[in-house]
Amino acid sequence: MSEAQPSTPQDSSAPQGSRDGPHDTIYIGKKPLMAYVTSTLIQLANQPKVTIKARGLSIGRAVDVSQITIKRMESAGYKIGDVRIGSETVKSEDGRTRNVSTIEIEIRKA
Repeated sequence: MSEAQPSTPQDSSAPQGSRDGPHDTIYIGKKPLMAYVTSTLIQLANQPKVTIKARGLSIGRAVDVSQITIKRMESAGYKIGDVRIGSETVKSEDGRTRNVSTIEIEIRKA
């Protein structure tokens, strides 16, 4: 018999970029806003830039995270870098395809 894996479900809205992407990416989901702000500030302490990514209804939350981070750390000299918007085609549960808006906001040290 193989060893049993712990049954901790993976949260797709993890505030850190621990998915297969780079470690300087924050994926915005449904967690409290300040969880993402805290994760962004921790990443900025270790990285020269951090990318905040969101899609669909989480786009507004991503903008809020970026603005709170910039305003809270005004003395640290962070600024908004590139902002990329786009859309992805997603297949819904009923089999239809639809477009979902996406945003990537880069925050970098000045």
